[in-house]
Amino acid sequence: MKKKSDLRHQDPYLERELQRYSNPLPSREWIIAVLEKIGIPVKINELVQKLTITEDEKEFFERRLTAMARDGQILINRRGAVCVANKLALVKCRVEVHKDDFGFAVPLNPGDGSDFVLYTRQMRGLMNGDIVTVRPAGTDRRGRREGQVLDVIERANRDVVGRLTIEHGVAMLVPEDKRLGASIVLQPDSLGKARTGQVLVARIESYPNATQAAVARVIELLGDYADSGMEIEIAVRKHHLAYQFSSECLTQAAKIPDHVKPTERKNRVDLRELPLITIDGETARDFDDAVYAEKIGRNYRLLVAIADVSHYVQPDDAIDRDAQERATSVYFPRRVIPMLPENLSNGICSLNPNVERLCLVCDMVITYAGNIKSYEFYPAVMRSHARLTYTQAWDWISNDQFDDPLKSHVMNLYRLYKILLKKRLQRGAVEFESIETQMVFNQQGKIERIVPVERNEAHRLIEECMLAANVCAAEFLKQHKHPTLYRNHAGPTSERLNTLREQLALLGLSLNGGDHPTPKDYAELSEKIKDRADRNVIGVMLLRSMQQAVYEPQNIGHFGLAYPAYTHFTSPIRRYPDLTVHRAIKAVLQHKQYQPKSWTELGVHCSLAERKADNASRDVENWLKTYYMRDKIGEVFSGTISGMANFGLFVTLDNVYIDGMIHISDLGEDYFNFHPELMAIIGERSGIRFKLGDKVTVKVARADLDTSRIDLVLISANSGRRRQKNSAQRIQNKLNVSSSGKTQKVTNKKQKTNKLNLGKSQHSKSEKRTRRQSGSKKT
Repeated sequence: MKKKSDLRHQDPYLERELQRYSNPLPSREWIIAVLEKIGIPVKINELVQKLTITEDEKEFFERRLTAMARDGQILINRRGAVCVANKLALVKCRVEVHKDDFGFAVPLNPGDGSDFVLYTRQMRGLMNGDIVTVRPAGTDRRGRREGQVLDVIERANRDVVGRLTIEHGVAMLVPEDKRLGASIVLQPDSLGKARTGQVLVARIESYPNATQAAVARVIELLGDYADSGMEIEIAVRKHHLAYQFSSECLTQAAKIPDHVKPTERKNRVDLRELPLITIDGETARDFDDAVYAEKIGRNYRLLVAIADVSHYVQPDDAIDRDAQERATSVYFPRRVIPMLPENLSNGICSLNPNVERLCLVCDMVITYAGNIKSYEFYPAVMRSHARLTYTQAWDWISNDQFDDPLKSHVMNLYRLYKILLKKRLQRGAVEFESIETQMVFNQQGKIERIVPVERNEAHRLIEECMLAANVCAAEFLKQHKHPTLYRNHAGPTSERLNTLREQLALLGLSLNGGDHPTPKDYAELSEKIKDRADRNVIGVMLLRSMQQAVYEPQNIGHFGLAYPAYTHFTSPIRRYPDLTVHRAIKAVLQHKQYQPKSWTELGVHCSLAERKADNASRDVENWLKTYYMRDKIGEVFSGTISGMANFGLFVTLDNVYIDGMIHISDLGEDYFNFHPELMAIIGERSGIRFKLGDKVTVKVARADLDTSRIDLVLISANSGRRRQKNSAQRIQNKLNVSSSGKTQKVTNKKQKTNKLNLGKSQHSKSEKRTRRQSGSKKT
C-alpha cells in the first residue's frame, strides 16, 4: 500500500476519482494545484516523478495533460514544459486568416475581449481555423490588441480540397480555400490516376512551420473542375461541412417509427381537430411550423405549433451528436445538406398534411394593439389540415371570390398580421429592402435564368407569427431563469457608426440618435430612402454598420428587431439552437433543468457553423453565376454601381442580378483615383466622377471560374459624370484639408489591393445577413 503522505495521494479529489476509476490518476484540479505550488513551468518527466506516475501509467497521464491543454487549463510550451494557463493570462482563440498575409486571433470566449491582430511573422505555421493559445501583448498604433501565439491546441484543417498542379516536377495541391495560404506538397505515391487541374482531396500528414510547407496524401479524386455539381462538392469540403451521417446516427434514425404511436399521445394536449395549417415556399420539403388564429372578443388567440424534434432526438445520442456537429441545415441550389436524417426532417418530424405529428405549442393571446397579453407552452399532438404555399395563401387572401372551408382561418391570420405589423413599426424594428434571387435550371442542370423572388404578404404573415413565438420563448426561459442560447444582435460600434455617418453625409443624409442610435432611428432613415434609386446601396451601408447576430447564453437583446430578449424556437428541424430551446422549455415544464456541456462553447460553435453554411452557399451561388455568364461574354448590360475599391468599380447588372467588376484602368483615358472619404472614383484631369448608385452600361469581358469573378468593360455612364475646368485641382484642395489628407492613386502600371469598400463579397453577404438578422422563419 502506498503512503498517503506522498504528493499523489494528497489529492483532495481522490475519493471522487476512485468512484470513476479503480486506479485513478491525479485529478486535473490537483495537477494544476501542484503546478501552482511549484511556481515555474515544469518538464513533463519532472512532473511524472513528483506525482509518482508509474511507467505503465505514463502514457495515460500524458493523455490527461494533452486533454487539459486542449481545454485551455494548462499549456505545454514548445520546450515541453507544462505551465498553468491562468498564470500566463492566456486566451484561447481561433485563427482567422486575412487575404493580405496577416490574420486575427478571435477569442472563443466573448468575455475575453476583442480580437488580436497577428502579423505575417506570427502567421507562419498557422492555418485558418486553428485553435491557439495567445498571450496578450499590448496594442498597435491603430489601437488593435496584439498577441503572441504560444501554441496550437487544435488543427482545424485535416482534409483539404484543391486542384493538382505540378511545379518543377513536384506535385502540389492548390487549396480552394485561399486563406490556407501556400500550396501543399503531395506524396507522389498517392496521386494514382489524377491529372493536372483535377480536383482532389488530400489529408495533411505534416503541418507547415516557419521553414517547411505542409505535406499531404491524396485520399479522394473528385474529378474535373467543370463537372456538374462539382461546385457543391468543393464547397462542402472547403468549408468542412459534415455531409455524411455517421453509421450510428443512421442506424438509430432507422429505428424511429414513421407514425405517432398511441402511447406517445399521453400527457399531450390533443389539437388534432384544430385547423392548424402550414404555409411555406413551393420547394419546401420539411415543415416545422403550423399556425392557427381565432378572434376572442377584441383580441386574438394565436397558436404556433412547432415539430417536437426533442421527443425523437435525445441529448448526446447518436442523432444528436451528428446534429450538433452540423448545427444547421445548408441550402444550395438543387441540393440540401440537412441537419437531421431524411426520415426525421422530411418524415416523422415534418408537419405533413393529414397525418398525426407531435409538436410543442406556443399558445398566445394578442391584444388588438399588438401586445402579447399572455402565453403558455405545452406539448401536443396535431394534424395539419392543409399545406399551403405562400402564393396559394396570398391568392386566398387577395381573392374575394375564392371559397374554401379554411379561408376564414387564413383571414384571421391575415388580420392578426396587420396588427402585429403595425406594432412592429411602432417598435421601430429595422427593415431593409433587398432583392432576393432564385436560379431556374433546365433539364441539363444549367442555369436557364435568374429571377427575383417575389415576396408577398403571406411571407411576412408567417414571419410575424414566428417572431411572436420566438419572443415568448425568450421571455419564458428568462422569467424562469433557465439558461439558453439567445439570438443576440448588438448595435453599431462607435467606429462603424462614425464611418456610416461620414458616408451618409456625402449623400446628404443623416442618422439621428447621436452616439447611441436606436433601431427606430435606423427605421426612420430606411423609410426616408425607400424611394431613392440608391436605396439598396444605402441599405448595405446601414447593415454593415451593425454587428453580426450570434448565439450567446448572455442576453443583450436584438437590436435589429428591437426586442429586449430574443431566441430561436421555430426551426428545430434545421437549427440546433432551436432544438436546445425546446429542451430547455420542456425542462422548465417538468421542473427540471437542461444543461449541455457548455452553453458558451455551444453558442460559439452554432454561430460559426451558421457562418460556414452561409459562406459555402455564397461560394456555390457565385460559381454558378460565373458559369452562367460565360455564355454572355460580349453582351451589353445596363447596371448600377454597387461598390468600389482602389482597383475598380463593382456593378450589379440589371435583370440578371449578378455583380461584375470594371477595372480602374478601363474607366477612360485618364488616371483615376479612389477617394474613400468621398465615396467616389475621380479622374485627375477630366474630373469625371463615378459614385455609388450611378447607372452605367457595360459589356461582359470575362467570366473566370477559378476566382468566380466577372470582368466588365465600361461602355458609357448614364449619370454621375462631371466635366469641370480645374475640377481635379479643387478636389485635391478639398482632400488636403480632409481628415485623411491622402488619395489612393492607381495607374495602369501598378495596382495595390486594399480592403473593399462596399465590395462585391460584402454586398452579397449583407443581403443574406438582412434576412438572417430579421429573425424570419426561413433564414
